[in-house]
Amino acid sequence: MEIRVSPNRMQLLVLKRRHAMAVRGHKLLKDKLDEMLRRFLELVKRDRELRAEIDSALANAFQGFLLARAAMSSEAVDAALMYPKERIKLKASQRTIMNVAVPSFEWSFERQGDDSNIYPYGFAYTSSELDEAIRLLSRSMSKLVELAEVEKSVELMAYEIERTRRRVNALEYVLIPNLERTIKYVTMKLDEAERGNLTRLMKVKEMVRERGV
Repeated sequence: MEIRVSPNRMQLLVLKRRHAMAVRGHKLLKDKLDEMLRRFLELVKRDRELRAEIDSALANAFQGFLLARAAMSSEAVDAALMYPKERIKLKASQRTIMNVAVPSFEWSFERQGDDSNIYPYGFAYTSSELDEAIRLLSRSMSKLVELAEVEKSVELMAYEIERTRRRVNALEYVLIPNLERTIKYVTMKLDEAERGNLTRLMKVKEMVRERGV
């Protein structure tokens, strides 16, 4: 549908400026949307990679715990894990992807005692399976933190992509076509008025010429 305006040259100039701005804005938003989609797909790919790696590591760690419980008594396993040696220190901040604020996590382990030893127990009464399970969990921590960061980034990017897509569609399928139809309508009305004025002018000239004769 056309935008309601008075069909005059000033309005036509305003409409043409609005149309030019809308077309330029549509291109900028479309370029932004394309780049956001590219970055989004990169995040989704990384999310899948991390999930596969973490699932494999956690499955192996769980198997190690099961084997440890088979080789050790439940009381011995519980006693070995009762006092964790490592604590996670996590610092949250933000970074931007295409002007979208996404989380950024920095983390580190705080270890008690020997900093090179990740195990919260001695080795005299524990099994190698328990050692391997602890090692796998410790090594997976960086990927778990990255996964949390990536998954939240995917969620936020998806929301912004949908919001930008709606704006692109509104410009492409609503505002720009309406402006074009309105420009066409105003131009037609101005042409009609100009033809009417020209016809009247010709009639006046004809009348003047006839009277002069």
